[in-house]
Formats: sequence, structure tokens, C-alpha cells
Amino acid sequence: MNRSMPAGAAEEAAAGVPDPRSRAAERYRGLGNLFVAILCFEMGLFLLAFPWSHYWSLNYFGWMSPEWREIWMNPYFRGAVSGLGLVNFYVALAEVFRMPRFRRPSAEE
Repeated sequence: MNRSMPAGAAEEAAAGVPDPRSRAAERYRGLGNLFVAILCFEMGLFLLAFPWSHYWSLNYFGWMSPEWREIWMNPYFRGAVSGLGLVNFYVALAEVFRMPRFRRPSAEE
């Protein structure tokens, strides 16, 4: 007998009865994936658009020193920050397609 399972759980698992704790864990995992996907999407949208707005120059880092300002206002630096936004979009899409709803059934299922 498996000591990690409560009494009767082994018989239920053998009979094909799903464990409600595993379904709840699956639900929480799915919600976690959804929240990560939403967070990455929003962060990606912000990082993609904000460097090209007029608010980009109105912050503390842009006015720390002339050297920082030169780097901060450089279009290549802005493009690098926007590139991080694209990476966040990719992560959001990867998280969405990792969700069980979009997963292909394997040979085991």
C-alpha cells in the first residue's frame, strides 16, 4: 500500500475516480498560467509603446546627467526596450499555448 495516499485513495485511483485535489491543483495551475500570460502581455504592450511616447523623456533617468540623457534618448536604446516588449509578447503567447485547453492530447491520454 502506498503510504503517501490516504486510505481508500488508492482504490479510487484504480477505479478511475479523479482526485478532487488534483483537479483543484490543475485549476490553480491554469489560473496561474493565465495571470502570467496577462501580466506578460500588458508588460509587453507597455515596453513596446512607452519608449516612443513623449513621456519617455520626462522621467528621472533622462535627467540624471547629460551622458544618461544621451543614452536614454538614443533610438537604439528605445528600440532595445521595445524589443524586450516583443519578448514579453512571445512569453505571453507561449503561456497561453501551454494551457491545457490548447494542449494536444498525448498518446497516454
